[in-house]
Amino acid sequence: MNAVATVSKNGSLAKSKSKTPTNFPMLTSWIDDWFNDELPSVFSSNFNTGITLPKVNIRETKESYFVDMAVPGLKKSDFQIDLDNTILSVGADLKEYEENTEVKFTRREFGYSSFKRTFTLPETIEESKIKASYDNGILCVELPKKEEAKQQPVRAIKVT
Repeated sequence: MNAVATVSKNGSLAKSKSKTPTNFPMLTSWIDDWFNDELPSVFSSNFNTGITLPKVNIRETKESYFVDMAVPGLKKSDFQIDLDNTILSVGADLKEYEENTEVKFTRREFGYSSFKRTFTLPETIEESKIKASYDNGILCVELPKKEEAKQQPVRAIKVT
């Protein structure tokens, strides 16, 4: 029997340096080895260059909440913002490609990308006054608070 690990005098584990297989290799390891070693690197490289979920900052003032989303390189017309009851959805679908039948591609990363973020809004939002703006790669959705939800100044209460 072949040892998988040996224990030295100081008690630390060290892997066995034996190259003799203890069992017959499984088919999955052969496939993994073939894909990892035999194919050119162009097949194993990462082709994912589309938009990932954009980073979001949510901030609050006395009057409103703000959802700031980092989405550089888009146009105002690329965004779709919907409100369904208390669910705010912000998304974009982009298809950026040029048709050219004369070019033979060795590698082409498709120009399709999309994202969708959803947020559950509190009942204290004045839904009819929600607005959005886009400037310098930042989409800002303003969520005004209802009057009763706005912060009131601190007031002293007398003990009687």
